[in-house]
Amino acid sequence: MVQEKNNTGGQSRRNFLKSGAMAAAGFMIVPRHVLGGKGYTAPSDRLIVAGIGVGGKGESDIHEFSKGKADIAFLCDVDEKRAATSVKRFPKAKFYKDFREMLDKEHKNFDAVSVSTPDHNHAIQAMAAMQLGKHVYVQKPLTHDIYEARKLTEAAKKYKVVTQMGNQGSSGDGVRQLMDWYRAGIVGDVHTVHVWTNRPVWPQGIPWSDQKAEVPKTLDWNLWLGTAPYTDYVEKLVPFNWRGWWEYGTGALGDMGCHLIEPPFRVLGLGYPSDVECSVGSVYVDEFKRGYFPKSCPPSSHVTMTFKTPKGDVKMHWMDGGIQPTRPEELGPNEVMGDGGNGVIFEGSKGKMMCGTYGINPQLLPTSRTAGTKVPQTIDRVPEGHYLQWVNACIAGYGKNELSSPFEIAGPLTETILMGNLAIRSFDIQKPRADGRGFDYPGRYIKLLWDGQDMKITNFDDANQFVKRTYRQGWTLGA
Repeated sequence: MVQEKNNTGGQSRRNFLKSGAMAAAGFMIVPRHVLGGKGYTAPSDRLIVAGIGVGGKGESDIHEFSKGKADIAFLCDVDEKRAATSVKRFPKAKFYKDFREMLDKEHKNFDAVSVSTPDHNHAIQAMAAMQLGKHVYVQKPLTHDIYEARKLTEAAKKYKVVTQMGNQGSSGDGVRQLMDWYRAGIVGDVHTVHVWTNRPVWPQGIPWSDQKAEVPKTLDWNLWLGTAPYTDYVEKLVPFNWRGWWEYGTGALGDMGCHLIEPPFRVLGLGYPSDVECSVGSVYVDEFKRGYFPKSCPPSSHVTMTFKTPKGDVKMHWMDGGIQPTRPEELGPNEVMGDGGNGVIFEGSKGKMMCGTYGINPQLLPTSRTAGTKVPQTIDRVPEGHYLQWVNACIAGYGKNELSSPFEIAGPLTETILMGNLAIRSFDIQKPRADGRGFDYPGRYIKLLWDGQDMKITNFDDANQFVKRTYRQGWTLGA
């Protein structure tokens, strides 16, 4: 039986309540780790949650948690304007701008943390919470870098905390139906997977603005930058367009890959890819040259990864920027492929199957086969949904409840997705030619060989710079 970490420093329940800390923070319920001492689990307890990043998606995340046995007790956001709706919705919650200050001052007063910030700060925030023994829910992608994903995966096990990544489709019925079909042998052994998205829907493949702008009064720009190098504030980067810049975001693949690659990753039981190659879309500058903007994600890309499985190699094709695979012959001319802008197609030795984003609307091809194909249900559904599954698992305690996207699954999935980004970024590595005439691009038009265990490209060392970033001075991954 796993015992929960006691963060009260041996303080009794009576003395803790006498301290007045709960009243000062506006709490109505004592955090569950305080009640009864070390190892105590009470089914009637409620989960006390602190949110880091509570505007936009973070706002909807903590709202979903509050529908279950969770109380939102602390709110943290670098932008007071973005956080305003959450502040209004949870008036008893105490507000902070700096997550480090919140964790330092309040860690004895909550059980779990929700992280929904730009990608480049996910890892430091989640790690800091886990090292305090807090359960964590982290928006997708789990991390910005491959190295960070590996470290968070290891930390979840080390600190024995309940974890979940915010790829809601992993709790949906769709991916489970695909698993049932595959396990029943309906499509045979899958050898090829096509995954596509119409993202980005934000600017990519553009130069960084040279127009310095005034920082909004409600935004702490230095805290927003976090681990990223310092730069002057520019218009329209916040709250959304940061996704198209490598210093902060992970492009279309990082944004949508956790929703779209998750079904084949889970259905086929994939691990680390063995190799990756790619091509990227160009930006027109003038008749003599293609745009070269290595700080910005490309406007489109096609990434191909190979996975070694007991049933043979699986080739996965990722396409973004509106690029789509060839339409299957089994799909009628007026039938929608995937969900239109996004989708997944599995090609097996006996047939094909298809789904949309989050694994929704799973279908066999031709689609007329879907309704008439009945197979045993091999995996339980998640009637409470993705958010409450995590809340309930936190209340039950580490190792008690099954989760759809714990870091032991979400970590390797994120590493796989970021492998694609490593190839995309390697495509634009620029080196001066020996004769001084122009540049070469040694990362293009080659296949990168990946040692997943050691997180290393073995045939092009320059690509390994994208496995792990160097943080800005003052920021570290963990204590």
